[in-house]
Amino acid sequence: MRNIKRALRMHRIFVTQELKRMMEYKGDFVVGIIGFLLGQFFNIMFLWIIFAQIPNLMGWTLSQIVFIYGFSLIPKGLDHLLFDNLWAIGHWTVAKGDFDKYLTRPIDTLFHVMVEKLQIDALGELLMGIALICVTLPQLTIEWGLVKILLILLVIPFATLIYTGIKIATAAIAFWTKRSGNVTYMFYMVNDFAKYPTTIYNRGVRAIITYVIPFAFTAFYPANYILTGENPLFNIGLTVVISVIIMAIGIFIWRRGIRAYESAGS
Repeated sequence: MRNIKRALRMHRIFVTQELKRMMEYKGDFVVGIIGFLLGQFFNIMFLWIIFAQIPNLMGWTLSQIVFIYGFSLIPKGLDHLLFDNLWAIGHWTVAKGDFDKYLTRPIDTLFHVMVEKLQIDALGELLMGIALICVTLPQLTIEWGLVKILLILLVIPFATLIYTGIKIATAAIAFWTKRSGNVTYMFYMVNDFAKYPTTIYNRGVRAIITYVIPFAFTAFYPANYILTGENPLFNIGLTVVISVIIMAIGIFIWRRGIRAYESAGS
């Protein structure tokens, strides 16, 4: 309990300092959010153009697909907001020798890296996701209940950890190779497939995004449970299990990477 309180206090300090830093560059913050919202707007327009010609896609209506798309932005946005600093490890922190600073401070290196930055422009992602869900809900027939609401609140942080665990694992490769940003990017971009129903893909793609790089559990499967109420053990339960496994793998690779780390410089 004492360690948890200390971690929370340290996290609050890091967040406070990061907010002070960002307030010096308000223009960057506003432009970042506007840019993201415009990008998502054009994605939704693309879906609307398709469904103007095709009433449904493999049995999925436009409202259902937009709902899944909106839900996918919630865990992705939370990971982007809280743990985006992991990208820097693979891109430049290790290669430039800047990782040494984390080893000289009396807190866990992974915790320090994860909480050091707060990516406020991720609020655009979260706002867009919430807006899309709110817009489509009146057009959907969803049976609500206390259990379903509790399961939804439970699954969102675990879905977020799938993103985080994959970033930890791929970023940690840099401890051996000095740079691993491209590896992280390659894995991370698979999440684009998870923004749509997995049933529209062939078996190979479904298997990859379900069991190999399981981004389908960050969006489609939890959203499918919300829409249909079916198979909570698979849609929700397996999301929790997979997120724990992915995080455990990521932390294991990180710990091994710290032992192998050798300082580097430009």
